[in-house]
Amino acid sequence: MTNEKVLTIVNAMQEHQGIDIKSYFVGDTAGITDYFVLASGNSKPQVDALVDAVETVLGRQGINLRNREGRADGGWVLLDYEDVIVHIFSSEMREFYNLDHTWNGVPTETF
Repeated sequence: MTNEKVLTIVNAMQEHQGIDIKSYFVGDTAGITDYFVLASGNSKPQVDALVDAVETVLGRQGINLRNREGRADGGWVLLDYEDVIVHIFSSEMREFYNLDHTWNGVPTETF
């Protein structure tokens, strides 16, 4: 199920102690992307580190960021890599927005 780009993203976030990392295959339902990858950080610096890790590892592979929205001090950063959209939250904002519940029922992998 999980493609190579998702695994690269997950590995980068695991190396920086990302919390509750999950990938959701939404390609059959969302229509805008194939995968959502969600992760949490315990603090603003950790959210920043997760964002930097993903951008760095994909940038080294020549995979360009299409769009970036949000900021760590706002509790949520979205990284759009076209076929994979990455959501990195503070723990509080992840609970508030509850995207995990929104995609309940689609194929999911927890890392």
